[in-house]
Amino acid sequence: MSSMPPNEKNNPKKPIPEPFRDLVRSMNDFFTEKPVRGFLQSIDDFFKTPFPVAAGFHVETVETGKEHIITAELPGVKRDQIHLNITGNYLTISVENNEMETVEDDQTQVYRRKFIRQQSARTVALPHAINEKQVKASYRDGLLQIRIPQEKGKVIEIED
Repeated sequence: MSSMPPNEKNNPKKPIPEPFRDLVRSMNDFFTEKPVRGFLQSIDDFFKTPFPVAAGFHVETVETGKEHIITAELPGVKRDQIHLNITGNYLTISVENNEMETVEDDQTQVYRRKFIRQQSARTVALPHAINEKQVKASYRDGLLQIRIPQEKGKVIEIED
């Protein structure tokens, strides 16, 4: 026969020593009781409310022989939330979301109004100045596509 008590013979895990059991129990209570649980829940809620451009959005630039094609993935964004700005050889795509949330409860006479503003932008640099009159942009099914013709510079002959 072994010298281990019957409970320990069937359970290969060693029991937590008494001083650590209290520490583990108090740590467990700490994370499951308020206010820490409420704080952790608010962090979870923050990351569960996605705005597709909150941390940036995917932009891809392709150069063909005649033009630059810039594609931005903006699922769930409305056309009027997208702004394009051209300065020199830089194209900036910015997305802005403004929402007003109002909660009214006549029974308890609680009124709450919250204004939410989320904004994100990406800037693409091109090797030449952009002629804004020749830029074409389209937005369909969450995909923004911008076509910018390549500018041809003058070729200068070198004399002997």
